[in-house]
Amino acid sequence: MTITYEWRGGFDDGSLDVLHAEAFGHPVGGGEWRARLERHSLGWVCAREGGVLIGFVNVAWDGGAHAFVLDTMVAPDHRTAGVGTALVTTAAGYARAAGCAWLHVDFEEHLRPFYLDACGFRETAAGLIAL
Repeated sequence: MTITYEWRGGFDDGSLDVLHAEAFGHPVGGGEWRARLERHSLGWVCAREGGVLIGFVNVAWDGGAHAFVLDTMVAPDHRTAGVGTALVTTAAGYARAAGCAWLHVDFEEHLRPFYLDACGFRETAAGLIAL
């Protein structure tokens, strides 16, 4: 089947919650994704195969030049097939079209090859405070 990618694509909270739980290894929580994303995000990209949500990435922003990749997720049975890279590439294109000059991401060490090599991010110094 063909995988399609849609900027600000439609989704139901339940499908995204299941995908998030699969991607990040936690129980399904019943979050209100749509309302939160519409309030805080520049946009998001949905990946579908046969109408089923198999990937997602959120693009938060500061309302100006900076956008931020959050919650890149791909269903376990679709990993290593380029879905994540296509999600981030699509998100970057739409962030650029919206006038953003920078796309930021933070990630755990095991994701370094994905973000730096596959997606083209470059390493920068950054800081983090656990709250």
